[in-house]
Amino acid sequence: MTAHSNIYPTKALQELDAAHHWHPFSDMKSLNAEGSRVITSADGVWLTDSNGNKILDGMAGLWCVQVGHGRSEITEAVTKQMNELAYYNTFFKTTHPPAIALSEKLAKLAPDHINTVFYCSSGSEANDTVFRMVRTYWDKMGKPDKKVIIGRWNGYHGSTLAGTSLGGMKAMHAQGDLPVSGVHHIDQPYWFGEGQDMSPEDFGVHVARKLEEAIDQIGEDKVAAFIAEPIQGAGGVIIPPETYWPEIKRILEERDILFVSDEVICGFGRLGEWFGSSYYGVKPDLMPIAKGLTSGYLPMGGVLVSDRVVEGLMLAGDDFNHGYTYSGHPVCAAAALANLEIIEREGLVDRVKTDIGPYLKERWMKLGEHELVGEARMTGLVGALELVPDKKNPTRKFSDVGVPGTLCRDVSFEHGMVMRAVRDSMIISPPLVLSHEEADHLVATAEKTLNDTYRILKRDGWMG
Repeated sequence: MTAHSNIYPTKALQELDAAHHWHPFSDMKSLNAEGSRVITSADGVWLTDSNGNKILDGMAGLWCVQVGHGRSEITEAVTKQMNELAYYNTFFKTTHPPAIALSEKLAKLAPDHINTVFYCSSGSEANDTVFRMVRTYWDKMGKPDKKVIIGRWNGYHGSTLAGTSLGGMKAMHAQGDLPVSGVHHIDQPYWFGEGQDMSPEDFGVHVARKLEEAIDQIGEDKVAAFIAEPIQGAGGVIIPPETYWPEIKRILEERDILFVSDEVICGFGRLGEWFGSSYYGVKPDLMPIAKGLTSGYLPMGGVLVSDRVVEGLMLAGDDFNHGYTYSGHPVCAAAALANLEIIEREGLVDRVKTDIGPYLKERWMKLGEHELVGEARMTGLVGALELVPDKKNPTRKFSDVGVPGTLCRDVSFEHGMVMRAVRDSMIISPPLVLSHEEADHLVATAEKTLNDTYRILKRDGWMG
């Protein structure tokens, strides 16, 4: 969709951006040569760029805009709070009403055994907090040798020092001599990419038992925690086989280690439950949160902490020497409260479970029949399409992994929709307020994008 007005000097903005702005996860040399896309406004599930083009936000910003763009309720709550108390810290035996109210609300939404939250400003900071909290817990429990945290290859837990280390992105580890010591990685439950020589059911059990093997190899007396996303988001929407989480649950129940469910993407309705761990029936000890907490309107994150861990951290009666200037920021807390009120009032979590989730999934899965697609998958409102060069041989990868995916992403933008490329997987995570009509438009645009990408790849000798 294209609007007819353009009041922004796109080229001048791109030049200023290139001169002074370093973007996350970007090759700045090529980006500056190409010119950044300049987004100037947004409403609902639609973005508008500086050339007046309307773009369907198929990624909800960056997995986060649950309630859609332009919600005046959040703006009004933020303005009101800024006029009352724009900032004060939560150090020095101090608190304020927004942090208190949000903490109470989160305790009500969390599983029954979780009643406490530690605040920060992002999911990355939340996982750095987890790293220190887990190790400190075992120190206070008189088990200082329990230091190792097990994560998964291709998992993503942020880009701070500890977050990058806990995650399993090898390209990130290659910069900065990471991971830090005391982190061990096991295989991911990626059936399409790594397990097609087994049935999904057998693969799910097989890869879950890698956790058991790792604990036995390292020694249970040295393992502090296992951290995992319910569904791996940035890794390419890796949806585990149905047998995976039940087996993980069995292993965790038999072992004296903490379980960290990274809810930064899966939390706040994305899977049709308030939290991804609830969707899969597992019981976490700590839950990093961010993104959907405020729908991205303001930066805020936190760690939901189980009663067990809270009691352990309090055992010695001394400080947990960790915190941030903006922990529990009053304006961010006001934004979060307004956002959560919208999610509850409009029944968005149940809507994902019973309405828009099934509606979009039925249509999205049909894209799996496309000649370019080896697998379509979706849970709740998060999905992926695996692009392959030979549909009859879906284990075969493109000769230069990532090039076709990047092409498809760019074609999608040209057609007025944001899809993200991870390797050669196209992924979506739209706002929870997506309408049926907008879902139809999303799928139709994805199909058009696949058709044009296939034509280009076929022409250039990538297919077959």
